[in-house]
Amino acid sequence: MTFTVTSGALGITVPATADLGSGAPGTAIVHLLGTVTVTDDRAALSASWTASASSSDYLTGDGTTAETIPAADLDYAPGTVTKTGTITTTTHNITMSGSGQAVVAGSAGIGDNSAAWDPTITVHVPASAVTGSYTGTITHSVV
Repeated sequence: MTFTVTSGALGITVPATADLGSGAPGTAIVHLLGTVTVTDDRAALSASWTASASSSDYLTGDGTTAETIPAADLDYAPGTVTKTGTITTTTHNITMSGSGQAVVAGSAGIGDNSAAWDPTITVHVPASAVTGSYTGTITHSVV
């Protein structure tokens, strides 16, 4: 008699949208983004993965220089990670940029595992920021 243990995929789920609140020029807006979850269903003997985050600039109006808050004015802090299965996690606080940077890494995993966190996003609103509703994108990936 034989049987086969099958494997799945490595994936990440993130909030579709988030309203980070409001603040005056020269202040910081601090808000939780919402739960980010890495699910590793690859059933690996030695599982590891790295979740990364990047950000666009944030724009209002026509997106002129005065109507832009650069990605580098945002900080990302993963906070506490809740895990299932066997995985060791390491977190990294980052200053956002247009390039992906590691925020949570999983290592020494065995079999299927998952990790979830609700990152704190801090927007350092420039003193020169103009009034408006700013829109941008935080992108997560996992490898």
